[in-house]
Amino acid sequence: MMLFQRKKAEMVRPEDALPGRDHPISTAKMHHVFNRPLSNDVPDGMEEAMFGMGCFWGVERMFWKLPGVHMTLVGYAGGATPNPTYDEVCSGRTGHNEVVRVIYDPEKITYEDLLRTFWEGHDPTQGMRQGNDIGTQYRSGIYTYSEAQKRAAEITRDAFQERLKEAGYGTITTEIVDAPAFYHAEDYHQQYLSKNPGGYCGIGGTGVTCPIGLEA
Repeated sequence: MMLFQRKKAEMVRPEDALPGRDHPISTAKMHHVFNRPLSNDVPDGMEEAMFGMGCFWGVERMFWKLPGVHMTLVGYAGGATPNPTYDEVCSGRTGHNEVVRVIYDPEKITYEDLLRTFWEGHDPTQGMRQGNDIGTQYRSGIYTYSEAQKRAAEITRDAFQERLKEAGYGTITTEIVDAPAFYHAEDYHQQYLSKNPGGYCGIGGTGVTCPIGLEA
């Protein structure tokens, strides 16, 4: 790996992170697929989830297609720089991951259903990369909003690890941590593959199915 790529794949120390800014960067006003105001709010009766699986363009499309998903938003989380821009995140000097925030109706789709899409939708064994995309912003991550979500993430991780091992894959590198602050990505990133159907999507799964039973 070239020096520049190696640097991008190393997590920046918080004291060395870019300073960012006090105000949020501007983003889209409407969701391009759902045709409703793009909002971070969680309506009554709905729940929230957040995942990092590589380039957020393709990841967001996976989740907006699921029945029961009310809202998807792409953004940045897990770093030290407040209100970062895309260019800053791509520099490797913010520590943020490209993430998708999902607002969903648990009466129509469960958190375990979302986890199945997460595990099967990318290769969670690649560390600070996903396919040809290299950098800390492409790491695999589950960012949980409750102890129940954390338990479900850990149980399904352990079950999926066994399936991956049988298929010849290595160790899962997914970080499972409490949900950090979420910062909206710029307007053009929101629902990018709806606006640009032929656009780049650099993620791909392992072809291994994930058992979801939470009896363990």
